[in-house]
Amino acid sequence: MLPTPSTSHVSFDTIYEPAEDSFLLLDTLSSHNETCFLTSRLPYNTPTPLVAEIGTGSGVVLAFLAAHARSIFSREILTLGIDVNTNACHATAQTVSVALREHESKSLYLGSICADLCTVLLPGSVDVLIFNPPYVPTETLPTLPHLQEIEDSYERDSQLLSLSYAGGVDGMVTTNRLLEQIPTVLSEKGVAYVLFCRQNRPEEVKEEIRQQQGMGKWNAETVGRSGKVAGWEKLEIVRIWRD
Repeated sequence: MLPTPSTSHVSFDTIYEPAEDSFLLLDTLSSHNETCFLTSRLPYNTPTPLVAEIGTGSGVVLAFLAAHARSIFSREILTLGIDVNTNACHATAQTVSVALREHESKSLYLGSICADLCTVLLPGSVDVLIFNPPYVPTETLPTLPHLQEIEDSYERDSQLLSLSYAGGVDGMVTTNRLLEQIPTVLSEKGVAYVLFCRQNRPEEVKEEIRQQQGMGKWNAETVGRSGKVAGWEKLEIVRIWRD
């Protein structure tokens, strides 16, 4: 089992703390099936793959991939983080830097960008996209302009933290926006890993992805499951790619 990067330096007042969903991503991406898939999909004789995580939080997932790239991809990688929370961007930078140093990895961290989903990514630029979305069903979604108007620091921090879990109707408002962007940002060999909970209706989502037209035939397959039920929150990782 590959060691999990340290996040002891992170303040979790406004940043999502690594939990079952984070660790499911680590286990799935480092599993035998996925390392074989990624190695064959992105072979050593192709350009260095760009791995981008949307919604990095503490940076534990991106740091894990960067630190253990040789084990997961059989090569070094380029890594890039994106989050709407500037505090998460700063935390990710430190988490990745520490992990690279501790494991003497030669993978390159390009930095973290404060942005909304894939809006800052060039078309066809991403080889591996990781997204642990705000998947909890909620009545409303917090908005950044509103956050900027909140003077009370406790309320502002609470709203900022809610960005990491509040998913709106069916917990899918933000995820649906990301799914619409995947065909544009993924490279020809690109693959996305997206986390879902049971109430996100992942079976329906996978079928909708498979029915997409244009830019090749799309595939969607569950490649990791939590194996546990915490109330209604049973988790799974869906791999999305095209032929």
